[in-house]
Amino acid sequence: MSDEQVQTGPATQTRRALLAGAGALGAAVVLSACGDDSDDSAGGDPAPSGGAAATGGAGDSGALASTADVPVGGGLILAAKGVVITQPEAGTFKGFDPICTHQGCPVSNVDGGTINCTCHMSKFSITDGSVTSGPATTPLAAKELKVDGDQITLA
Repeated sequence: MSDEQVQTGPATQTRRALLAGAGALGAAVVLSACGDDSDDSAGGDPAPSGGAAATGGAGDSGALASTADVPVGGGLILAAKGVVITQPEAGTFKGFDPICTHQGCPVSNVDGGTINCTCHMSKFSITDGSVTSGPATTPLAAKELKVDGDQITLA
């Protein structure tokens, strides 16, 4: 057997073919991680702080989420529904656009009293969407919410 071949059972392959196959497999794995997770039911949104599920628990009522889904001092990112819902203090719910104003990345999580974009590390207040840490210079756009009982909807 030559130096350029590797024994792989009954068939013999060249080292070049073996490495090319391994490279193709690696590329397939990387590309599959780049899929579109736009369906909330698939759990594609990042989990917010406080252990709340990003998919919400509002059922089929047309509500975005239940008040119990949004942790006090934290929030819930519903990217596919186009909103971030926060609860800066008990019983106060705020809505914001889930797209960072810096370069249009979706925000990633809500933690430590801020809505965070991990693309370039901008942070926004859960109270009013204002920038607490750049490079973003413009606040997140507010979205009007309506709370009816324990259900949260867009106003």
